[in-house]
Amino acid sequence: MRQMLALAALFLSPIVLPAQTTISPDPPHREWHAAWVTHPTAPLRDPVVLHFRRALELDAIPSSYPVRVSADNRFVLYVNGQRVGDGPARGDVTHWRYELFDLSPYLKSGRNLISATVWNFGVFAPIAQMSDRTAFLLESETTGTDSISTPKGWEVAIEPGQHPLDRTSVNMQTYFASGPGEEIDASRYDWNWNDPSDSGSVWLPVATPSPDNIYPVNQAHSASVTGDNPWGLVPDRLPHMAYSPTPAGEVVRIDNPGEEQARKSRFPGEPLRLPANVHLHILLDRKTLTTAYPSLTVSGGKGSHIWITYSEALYDKNRQKGDRNDVGDRQALGLRDSFLPDGGSHRTFSPLWWRTWRYLDLDVTTGAEPLTLDSLTANFTAYPFEERATFAAASPAADSTLTADLDTIWEISWRTARLDAHETYMDTPYYEQLQYIGDTRIQALISYSVAGDDRLARQALDAFNDSRIPEGLTRSRYPSSLPQTIPTFSLLWIGMLHDWWMYRPDPTPIHEALPGIRSVLGWFEQYEQPDGLLHEVPWWSFIDWVQDKQEIPTYSKSGESCMTTLEYLGALNDAADLEKALGDPVAADRDGARAAHVRSGLYSKCWNPSHRLLADNPDQAIFSQQANILAVLYDVIPKDQQQAILKKLIAIEPGTTPDGVMSASYYFRFYLARGLEHAGLADEYLKSLAPWREILPLHFSTWPETPGETRSDSHAWSAHPIYDLLTLVAGIEPGSPGFASVRIAPHLGDLPGLKASYPHPQGMIQVDYRRNGDSLDATITLPGSLAGTFAYAGKSWPLKAGANTIHAQ
Repeated sequence: MRQMLALAALFLSPIVLPAQTTISPDPPHREWHAAWVTHPTAPLRDPVVLHFRRALELDAIPSSYPVRVSADNRFVLYVNGQRVGDGPARGDVTHWRYELFDLSPYLKSGRNLISATVWNFGVFAPIAQMSDRTAFLLESETTGTDSISTPKGWEVAIEPGQHPLDRTSVNMQTYFASGPGEEIDASRYDWNWNDPSDSGSVWLPVATPSPDNIYPVNQAHSASVTGDNPWGLVPDRLPHMAYSPTPAGEVVRIDNPGEEQARKSRFPGEPLRLPANVHLHILLDRKTLTTAYPSLTVSGGKGSHIWITYSEALYDKNRQKGDRNDVGDRQALGLRDSFLPDGGSHRTFSPLWWRTWRYLDLDVTTGAEPLTLDSLTANFTAYPFEERATFAAASPAADSTLTADLDTIWEISWRTARLDAHETYMDTPYYEQLQYIGDTRIQALISYSVAGDDRLARQALDAFNDSRIPEGLTRSRYPSSLPQTIPTFSLLWIGMLHDWWMYRPDPTPIHEALPGIRSVLGWFEQYEQPDGLLHEVPWWSFIDWVQDKQEIPTYSKSGESCMTTLEYLGALNDAADLEKALGDPVAADRDGARAAHVRSGLYSKCWNPSHRLLADNPDQAIFSQQANILAVLYDVIPKDQQQAILKKLIAIEPGTTPDGVMSASYYFRFYLARGLEHAGLADEYLKSLAPWREILPLHFSTWPETPGETRSDSHAWSAHPIYDLLTLVAGIEPGSPGFASVRIAPHLGDLPGLKASYPHPQGMIQVDYRRNGDSLDATITLPGSLAGTFAYAGKSWPLKAGANTIHAQ
C-alpha cells in the first residue's frame, strides 16, 4: 500500500524538474568505453518495451555527474523515479545521436536508482524513425566504483503491459506516417518497475544486442570510425525538448450525462466517478492545438475500457470540419490510445510518444465496478524556441480590423511553427511528423527571424546532406525509413543553403555542402535539353498542391516542363552565388552560364504573348500562378512587364482557377511574397494576406495544409506570414551575406505606422515607423557594430550602429 501511495503522489503532484546544468558539447569524435546492451531473449526487431535499471551508491552528492545516453529506438531516462529526459534525437543509423545529461540534481547520498524505459515499435514505428534493433547505451564520465556505464551492473525486464496498436485502431482511415496509438493493460503492466525495492524474477542481466556474432561487437563507437555495430554515434547539438505542464482541455460535451452533468463538467479539475456498466463520451477542448504527453490517472474500474482519441478538429456526419469551434454533435476522429484499468488505485496511462490534439475524446465503457477518473494532465513538448521578434501595427482608417487580424495571423503562425518543430522540423505534428525540404526551408527562415535560433536548421541542412543517394540527389524528407525522392526538393535544398549563407554568420554548413550542391546540379544537367528546358525526370517532381486534382508540374508532348526548369534556374542562381563566395570560381562561372542559357530557353519556349503569361510547359495550354511567380523572381519575364503580371496574379485566391490559371496554395504564396518584393510591389503584400484573413472566422489555431476541406490543420509551410511581416512589411533583411550588414526597406501598404523588433546575431534590431502625410519618420536602433542602409520611396540613407532617426519624403 505504501508503494501505491508513493506512486500516486508521484503521478498526481506537479512535475518540477531540476534545472540542467550547462555541459560543454562533445566534439564529433570521442573514445567510448561503454557498450550497447539489450534483453537476452526478447525479439530485437519486433515491437517491445523494455525497462533497464542500475543501482548507484554514493557517499556524497557530486557537483556534476554527466552521462551520455542513447537507444534504438527511443528512451526515457529516470533517476530515483524522476524523469530526466528522453531521446535520442532522430537521425540515421550511421549518424546516430546520443544525449548528454547531468544527473547530479537528481542524485542523493546513499542508494540511487538509475533507470530507463526503452522501446521499439518495429513495423508500427513512425516513418521518421530509423532503426536497426532494440538496444540501450549509457556512459558515465565518472569512472571506477561510481561509474554506471553499460553493461556492468545493469538489469533489464520486458514490459508486458504496454504495446503499440495497429492502424485499425485509428477511427479515420487516411494517410498516417506518424507513430501508432498505444495500449496499456493495467492488469499486465509492471507498476513497480521503477521502485528500487522491486526484486522480482523478471529482472535479468543485460546482454549483447548482437548475439549472432562469436566475438564482442557491442562496444560503442563514434560515427567517424569503423565499428562492429551499426550505430555511428554523433552528439545531439540541440537543446533538450521542452517539457512543461499545459492544460489537457475543458469538458465541452458529455454524452449520456445522467443526473450529474454539472459535476461531470468540472473534470479534469475535479475527479469524476462513473458508475458500473455505463458507456459515455467525454469531449474536451483545449481551444488551441498542442503537442504534449497526456496522462490519465484512474482508480478502480476493473473491466473498464477507455479509448482516448486525439483530433485537430471535430467532424460532422459527412466528415467535414467547418468552424473549428463548432462542437454540436460533431465527433473527434483520428489517432487513438487504449487503456484497460485493473481496479487498482491511481493507475496512470501515458503514451511513450507525445500526442497532437485540440479536441480529446474519452470513450469510456465501465464494467462491473465503478471507475473514478482521478485526473487528466498534460506536459507540452516541442523544440524550446523563444519568441523574440515582435510586430505591432497601427490600423488604417480604411480597414479598422487589419491590426487585429495581423495580431491573430502572427499568433497562429508562431504557434504553427512551434508545434511543427521538435528534434526535427515536421510538415505536420499530427499526420506525418516528417522533415521535408520544401516545408523546412520556410520553417528555418521563421526560426532565424522570430527566434534568432539556427540550431534546428543546422540539423536539417546536415540531415539532407547526409541523405544524398548515389545518383547525387538528396531525399525529399529525412530522416525517413521509407525512402522518398522529390528531385525538385533537392533544388530547394540549395535555396535553403543560400538562405543560411545570407542570414547566419557561420559558413561551415555551406563548405560542407558544396560537393552535394554540385552532385545535385550534375544530376539535373543530364536532363537539360539543348533548348535549356528540363526533360521529365524520374521520381516525383512535386511543386505545389493545386485544385481539382490537377498536378504541377505538367509536361509537353515532347516531355519538357517549364515549371521544373524554373526551380532548376533558381538553384543554378543560388549555387553560382555560393560557389563565387565560398567555393570554386570556375564552378560559379559554369553555373551562371547554364542559368543564362536556361533563362533564355524558358522565355523562348514558354512565354505566351497573347496571354501575357509564362506557360507551364512548351505546349502552352496550361498556366499557373506558380510558374509566373518564379518567372518574375528569376527574371525570365523582363523587368518592365513583371509588375503588370503580378498585379493580375495577386488577386487569384487559393483553390480557384480563374481564366484557367491554376492558383498557388498557402505554401507557394511564400514565393509570391518574394516575387512581389523582387518586382518592387512589396507594398501590395498586405493585400496578399486575404486568404489567411478570410479563414480566421473558422477559428483555426494553426494554419491548414491546403485551402478548402484540408486534411491537415497544422502545416508550417502555411505559417510564412510571420516571416513576411518582419522582412517585407517591417523591411528588415540581410544587407550582405552572414547578415554582416542590414538593409531596412519598409513596405507599410496602408498602415499608418508600426513597431517591430528582430533578433540579429549581434542583438535586437528595433524599428519604429510613423507616417505623416507623404513622409515617414523612422527610428531605427541597430545592435553591436551592425551598420547598413535604409531605403524608402526610391531613396536610401546610411545606418550606423546604435540609434538612427530618419525623416523620409
